[in-house]
Amino acid sequence: MASKLEQLKSMTTIVADTGDMESIGVFKPTDCTTNPTLILKAAQMPAYAHIVDEAIEWGLSHHRVTSQVTDRLAVNFGAELAKIVPGRVSTEVDADLSFDVDAMVNKGRALIADYESRGVPRGRVLIKLAATWEGIRAAEILKKDKIDCNMTLLFSLAQAAACADAGAYLISPFVGRILDWYVKNEGKSYTAETDPGVLSVHQIYRYYKAHGIDTVVMGASFRNLGEIEALAGCDRLTISPQLLEQLAKDEGTLTRRLSPSDTRDVPARMNLDEKTFRFLMNEDAMATEKLSEGIRMFTKDLRALRELVSHRLEG
Repeated sequence: MASKLEQLKSMTTIVADTGDMESIGVFKPTDCTTNPTLILKAAQMPAYAHIVDEAIEWGLSHHRVTSQVTDRLAVNFGAELAKIVPGRVSTEVDADLSFDVDAMVNKGRALIADYESRGVPRGRVLIKLAATWEGIRAAEILKKDKIDCNMTLLFSLAQAAACADAGAYLISPFVGRILDWYVKNEGKSYTAETDPGVLSVHQIYRYYKAHGIDTVVMGASFRNLGEIEALAGCDRLTISPQLLEQLAKDEGTLTRRLSPSDTRDVPARMNLDEKTFRFLMNEDAMATEKLSEGIRMFTKDLRALRELVSHRLEG
């Protein structure tokens, strides 16, 4: 019997959640996503020293500041990943810009320009933006430039609905982080079927399919195989190498759980203005807290990456 990974590939597009190219070569996903945390980890691995060295040498020879070198480093990794996966690579805009529309737009355009200068067309890149109100507006503007965006740190139907209204290419609901919040705040244990993160993605997926929304739903941030199996059939799933390995070794039967024809219990189409969006987010303590926490965490790792680069530039 085929492994669960092979079975999952037959119903869902698999995306590797890593900057480790060796892992990608092993599991052969269609797409690959990165973020500041993953780039920071990969940048400290001896196997990728040459990628870091190139960015540092470029920064020194062109008299660039630290933030420009970290952007270069992110695209260095992305361009190498694009040689391995047949689909798209995602590169994240600096998390500390998550409330500045113009800055996110300018950064997204600059990242795409760097990719295109290396022969990687914009159609193979997704610019990752936090799903704040400002991030969603930035995605709407970038779409007009034919720059597709991956809306990350998404925890609620309100965020998903606003992303759909903006015509965002893809959203990344964070399954495991939703579960983390409920475990911490309610002190309960959950099965794959009752997992709040899984249920959130089911709700968003059905909402999109019922209303004919083209935005891709890509479940992310998994804590265990049960969450992944409960989302079999989702448009895409971005999975860590550790969980991909477990799926590859498991030869049990995998049942499809999501289908475009399943549109049960779907609310009416929402058209959210800024006031309504912010109120709905305020009503949802989990989504508000996890969005804020996620931005802080990514900013922390971005600063660590900048510090690493800064030391090399001064070195």
